[in-house]
Amino acid sequence: MADQIDGDLYRKVLGRYPTGVTLVTGCPDGEPLAIVIGSFVSVSMDPPLVGFLVGEGSLTWPRIESTGSFCVNVLSDVQADLSNAFFRRDGDPWSGTGWEPAPSGSPLIPSCLASIDCSIHEVVDAGDHVFVVGLVEHLTHVDEGSPLVFLGGRYGSFTEPD
Repeated sequence: MADQIDGDLYRKVLGRYPTGVTLVTGCPDGEPLAIVIGSFVSVSMDPPLVGFLVGEGSLTWPRIESTGSFCVNVLSDVQADLSNAFFRRDGDPWSGTGWEPAPSGSPLIPSCLASIDCSIHEVVDAGDHVFVVGLVEHLTHVDEGSPLVFLGGRYGSFTEPD
């Protein structure tokens, strides 16, 4: 039955579900790298595990994976331009970003709402993606701001109900 699902319809239907926007970072050979990820999820509190999905064809993920760690930087609703900078192929997306090394050495971006520094716990095949599970080693956050949300092919923000 699954092979009868139309790909365009699949994307349209699942595009109705909002996701947060994160930058998953690593620093192989001293070079900061990042992937924009919208599939970030809390997995477990004991032990503290988080996860995300990345396409199996990613050229960046294997380089980050080789370090044995990564940092998830949760973008705020004023950081859409930062997210877009990592999608584009021109220019240096790190220019002006202002990052510092997390305890793992992965880039931590202090202007983000939160950063979750992890060691790689497990990587599981998941169709045309891999599911990366990280053991949380270090956390930072700010108390103000709204997360950057992606829905239906566009960025937006979360507003608390009255």
